[in-house]
Amino acid sequence: MVSVGEKLSSARVRAFIGRDEQLERFGDALAGRPQAPFAFYVVGPGGIGKSTLLRRLADDARAEGRPLVELDGRFVSRDPADFERAAAAFLDVPGTVLFVDSFEHCQWLESWLWHHFLPRAADDALVVLAGRLAPQPQWAADPAWSGLLHVTELEPFSEEQARGLLVAARIRPELRDRVLRFAGGNPLALSLAAAAGSAGCGREEIWAPSADVLRTLLTGLIGEVPTAAHRRALEVAAQAFSTSEELLTAVLPEEDAHVFFSWLRDLPFMESTHQGLHPHDAARETLAADLRWRAPNAFATMRRRLADEYLRILREEPEERAWTVTDELFYLFREGKALARLRTWDREDEVHDRPLHPEDLAVVLRMAEETEGTASADLVRYWAQRQPEAFSVYRLVGTGRVVAFTARLALPAPPDPEDLATDPVVAAAWAHTETAVPVRPGEHIGISRFTVYPERYQVPSRVIDLSSSRAQAESARARGRAYGFAVWRDAETWAERVKGTLADTGARPRVGAHTYGVFGVDWRQVPVEAWLQRFITATDEPVSSGPSPVSRSAFDQAVREALTHWRDPGAFAACALMRSRLAADLADPVAELRALLRRSVEDLARDPRGVRARDALTAGYFSGAPTQEAAARRLGLPFGTYRRHLRQGLDLLGEALWQRELHGPTP
Repeated sequence: MVSVGEKLSSARVRAFIGRDEQLERFGDALAGRPQAPFAFYVVGPGGIGKSTLLRRLADDARAEGRPLVELDGRFVSRDPADFERAAAAFLDVPGTVLFVDSFEHCQWLESWLWHHFLPRAADDALVVLAGRLAPQPQWAADPAWSGLLHVTELEPFSEEQARGLLVAARIRPELRDRVLRFAGGNPLALSLAAAAGSAGCGREEIWAPSADVLRTLLTGLIGEVPTAAHRRALEVAAQAFSTSEELLTAVLPEEDAHVFFSWLRDLPFMESTHQGLHPHDAARETLAADLRWRAPNAFATMRRRLADEYLRILREEPEERAWTVTDELFYLFREGKALARLRTWDREDEVHDRPLHPEDLAVVLRMAEETEGTASADLVRYWAQRQPEAFSVYRLVGTGRVVAFTARLALPAPPDPEDLATDPVVAAAWAHTETAVPVRPGEHIGISRFTVYPERYQVPSRVIDLSSSRAQAESARARGRAYGFAVWRDAETWAERVKGTLADTGARPRVGAHTYGVFGVDWRQVPVEAWLQRFITATDEPVSSGPSPVSRSAFDQAVREALTHWRDPGAFAACALMRSRLAADLADPVAELRALLRRSVEDLARDPRGVRARDALTAGYFSGAPTQEAAARRLGLPFGTYRRHLRQGLDLLGEALWQRELHGPTP
């Protein structure tokens, strides 16, 4: 007869995936091989498979006839004497294997274990501890323990292992990519998702987690959340690509960001980088999906707050910060249809960019010739001599190998005849501007002229993600940029990808053996922030090459842009608000519209509730304060309080000016 326990053990062995290195090392210890560890310490975030691994190791030990003691740290007393009584066999019975799961709940016993308990183990005994927190470093560094202790940090499943689990669970092939994206290689998430997929989603074309699955995942991955404010901080981290203390301050101005950032940083599934905090993929997806299911309005509100902050950074922060913020904004709306066509967040080819250095030119020219031919390589050499600052070279983060380059040219009007005669693609872009709306003296065009990544040539990749993010940030901050253009060789494919974001100019210039498509947008008709709103609102409407009625969101962005440039009449003259009805009949549009803005801000104080909003706008935009932090200090306010008043002021001012835009001035 086979017992129920034996049946369960056999089923676990059949279903177990991966962890070969851990199984092998533990097998060596069970067999008593020389140099095998005595103590095993398994660490990893919630849901990574620690408990599953411990059950498998326990099955292996049981199969070898070893006595077992299995404890759960959640139910261990704070008195070491109680632990010792519960684990007495480990001290008295040779060959006993002690397993302690959820060790983070009794971490206070760690020093006592190493010093007083484990050294008294019975002959041939073994111990396996598993928890979310790494052991204190002195134990691994102690020469006395270094040969006896094996610490392993569990990693998510590889894509091959994860797919194997879903195949075993009989998830239909067309659903697997969706499940894999949600689970992020996390074993608990994969197992629960697989169960939900096979039991409840067999007829669904797109897999989606149920509320029960989400609640189970949250419990396993995250544990207890102390307060509602802590949960809001988690929701920020779930949506934002990276979370800094400054970002928490901006989007949760009513909370003590320092406290919540410190709490987030200590969570076992959170990774700290120079950019900020990143939750593990399964935790991020679970939090976001749970919030979308539980409180869709709160989900949209948090996303809107984050988007507003990213747009503010794009307008106001130093250049080195602004270059990356569009990437973070796009990540926030990565599930939108247009972004799904254009971008990828696959980290397998994670790259970083740097300016073109003279020693890079040879490899750049070789890449150009291999992918686009000699004629294109000659044009790369031409532009590298004329605008070396326009080039970016991309290296793999892991190895430092150069894998790609891009070039984003800035070309002033009128065009240089030599450029027109040399580069057919640039000539085609300038020709389009003449047939559409000509570029005036003092304005310029931007053109993403080269995007060469030989291993992933002109298909969505991190190189294209980062280059386009820089191009959009440059366009948002550049003064007098009339047009932006992108160039792709597979014009028909890219015409579908950029639909709703860039207009196909119809130009198909030829360079050497290849024909290219030229796609563009008139930034004078569609300001960059309004263009970014297309992704925020997830629309797929075509880009018009001519003027169109302004939306309320685009108008609000135009008001903010005008406030940002209020102190610089030259920059103010290029603002989108200058093309609104507000300025249509003004004799001196720049001077009179600036005066109207200042007067409208003052009018907010007519209502006592608007006094603080007026003061925040005045300090932030009219006083000459270099940053919002400086404006807050000028008013003697905490930064979070200042940001709250400023947000209220922008809302009130936008509404007042919008009514004037629609109906004209009040009689």
